Amino acid sequence: MKITVASGKGGTGKTTVATNLALALADDHPVQFLDCDVEEPNAHIFLKPQIGQRKSVEKLLPKVDEHLCTRCGNCAEACEFNAIAVIGKKVLVYNDLCHGCGLCKLVCPVGAISEIPHELGVIESGTARGFPFSHGLLNIGEAMATPLIHELKAGIDPEALIILDAPPGTGCPTIAAIQGADLALLVTEPTPFGLHDLRAAVGVARSLGVPIGVIINRDGIGDDRVERYCEEEGIPIVLKIPFDREIAQFYSRGVSLVDVLPEWRERFISLYGMLTAGLVSDIPGERRAQNAPLQEGGGK
Repeated sequence: MKITVASGKGGTGKTTVATNLALALADDHPVQFLDCDVEEPNAHIFLKPQIGQRKSVEKLLPKVDEHLCTRCGNCAEACEFNAIAVIGKKVLVYNDLCHGCGLCKLVCPVGAISEIPHELGVIESGTARGFPFSHGLLNIGEAMATPLIHELKAGIDPEALIILDAPPGTGCPTIAAIQGADLALLVTEPTPFGLHDLRAAVGVARSLGVPIGVIINRDGIGDDRVERYCEEEGIPIVLKIPFDREIAQFYSRGVSLVDVLPEWRERFISLYGMLTAGLVSDIPGERRAQNAPLQEGGGK
């Protein structure tokens, strides 16, 4: 089973949910944890992994031999990302726009384009509290996070329970983390901003055909509009985490809830039990009977 913990905005508590879920289940399940927030990974603060491997992730950039190039413009015409342009007698390559697909090299009639590797970042892997852990680290200044997420997911153990901590937002990196998951746990907060961005995250998950469950973090600081939205859309609220000073203090020290508050270990174990009891079909306005356990457990 692959569970992606995501949200429409940053700071909602994705990492809190993902890391505590992994720690609560690791004693009884073969867990594998992937921190896909490659621009700013922080799961390691709570899981404290021992890193044993480091792998470079590269993309191939075109290099034009100006002596062979005829300035025909085939490469620029073929590039969907406008990463290469022919201006007068010059061929310009915009590295940040290039996706490394190799099409420009393929369409060049005189073989004037070769490819050189360019490092986007690294994947670090090891063990955290007895289970496999990996995270990506995008190099400073790089704009393309998705290849690192794909590389992280390439190392998925098909026999394990996979927990992916997704990047915030609803862009390509988030889509890459959610795609192929069995369930998207969307973490939100009961505020106007939380509701606005939850709507966007729901749209992404639904467009990918991934069932959804919602977790409300910092419950009690806002109003009930998130709950009313979920009820209208037929989306189960599977857990609420209260706005609590003690929880905030533990978080600020990098301490996981399940390590210091036994009741939260039981809540995350129960959450997983609800999720496996029947995944939501998540069709607007409809709810299959098999998904009733999720709805009945919402908010408890």
